[in-house]
Amino acid sequence: MITKMAESSGNLVGYKAIGVITASDYLKLEPEVRDLVEKEGNVRMLIDLTEFQWEKLEAWLKDMEFGYKFHNKIKKMAIVGDKTWEKWMTFLARPFYARNIKFFHPDDIDSAWAWLKSDE
Repeated sequence: MITKMAESSGNLVGYKAIGVITASDYLKLEPEVRDLVEKEGNVRMLIDLTEFQWEKLEAWLKDMEFGYKFHNKIKKMAIVGDKTWEKWMTFLARPFYARNIKFFHPDDIDSAWAWLKSDE
């Protein structure tokens, strides 16, 4: 499941990935982000992976399509996680999801929000 975080406002949006992500999660996520891009021009996105388990095979294609559609519209992306592979995934995701992407530990989630808001 992917849920929108309460801290979202304007072109700043956060999502929490919980459990196993399926293709249907992208059917909800994509229109929300598309509407936000149409309204704001670009987005600054936080993805919290602290409760993420895995993504089903059927969702991988939707995930890649999402990255392809919005790569040039996601100005900054903060990935929040506590596993080494999530940190590596941040580096692998750079060419596909956001122009500027950075990894943060859950203890630094406030820093992640601050970084997204900054013009750095």
